[in-house]
Amino acid sequence: MANSSQTESSKVVLGKLGKVHGIKGWLKLNSFTSAPENIFDFADLLAEIEHRWQALEIDEYRQQANGLLVHIKGYDDPETARQLTGVELAVDINAMPALEQGSYYWFELQGMQVLSQQGENFGIVARLLETGANDVLVVTPTPQSIDERERLIPYIAGSVIQKVDTETQTIRVNWETDYLE
Repeated sequence: MANSSQTESSKVVLGKLGKVHGIKGWLKLNSFTSAPENIFDFADLLAEIEHRWQALEIDEYRQQANGLLVHIKGYDDPETARQLTGVELAVDINAMPALEQGSYYWFELQGMQVLSQQGENFGIVARLLETGANDVLVVTPTPQSIDERERLIPYIAGSVIQKVDTETQTIRVNWETDYLE
């Protein structure tokens, strides 16, 4: 499963710019891709600035012990670069590489209904967590849910995750209502 989040139907957020670093306009970059440097595989990164999507060009980057640093073309001093602090970097959804069958990007799973094998509605996938061993669905209740509990359900295909149906926007899970109580 690949990590990313979606802003609107045609854009997929791959990272977020952080604080200014140094005197030449470099910025910290929190990449949501797995591995973090995979964000640089995308040539056409977009940023929503003043309610309009604009292309941003990363003309230099480097990896440091505490993460990634980037320089955006045209943002050559701290004052100018500070305008980009907190800005998300996205790509058009069509720029995302196709995954093998049975694999999904995180944004594709977010918002899906989660149902037990017995048809009990646990809620919707609010977000996913990366734990190292496996990803975890964070399922939050909805008015149609069987209760008001938030559930953490491991994304283990075949044993816990029985079926992901992108057409009906549902995930069938082998998970009992009283697990982890």
